[in-house]
Parts: sequence; C-alpha cells; structure tokens
Amino acid sequence: MNYDWIENYALGKIGVYKVFKEEWNAYLYMIDNKYFIMQTKDKEGRDIITFKLEEAVNLNLRKEYPEMIVPGYYSNKKLWSSVYFDQNPPKELLQDLINQSYEVLLNSFPKKRQLEIKEGLL
Repeated sequence: MNYDWIENYALGKIGVYKVFKEEWNAYLYMIDNKYFIMQTKDKEGRDIITFKLEEAVNLNLRKEYPEMIVPGYYSNKKLWSSVYFDQNPPKELLQDLINQSYEVLLNSFPKKRQLEIKEGLL
C-alpha cells in the first residue's frame, strides 16, 4: 500500500507543518515547535510512523494489533505508539491515529492558544 497520502492529510490540519530532523533521520509533523507525529525507520530499517496518543488508547491499540503497533520508538512508551508500515495498516486506522494525535497535541496548549491555532492565527 502507498502511504504518500499521509503527508497531505497531516498537513491539511490547521497549524501543522513538517520538518526533517537530521540527527534523528525523521520527519516530524508539528504545531508550535511540538511534534505529534514522527515518521522514520527503526534500527532494522523498517518504516514506522509514531503517534502521540492517550495512554489508554495506546494500550488498547497494542492489544488489538500486537504485530503492527508497538510502544513508541525512541519515545515515551506510555504516550507514544509506533505503527509498522510493512504490516499494512489500513488507511482508516492511520487517519484516525493522525486525528487523535493532532487533538492530543492541540489540547495540550493553553485554551487561548488552541483558539488561535483553530482560527489560523499562527
């Protein structure tokens, strides 16, 4: 499956931009210098995408998809989960994870900043 759509989908969210962090060899999708998605390779060279999610969501996903979704690669294992592309994650699942991850980060900002971001006042 082709996952090129992820970039457009994530960048279509208000306030999101993408950067390449050379020292991590990773693409980060960010709002206000905080990232909510990291796309990179693991130590074996497998393509992965890592999402910031609620702790309970992470635990449920790892139980439901044990071969595909693992604790966050190079991340806090409670707050982040990584998805292996070679396990063919469904598009709908990835879209849902992008949406949830975006909301988790957005909700971490003060209310005033959340409104500014939602109104496109960056």
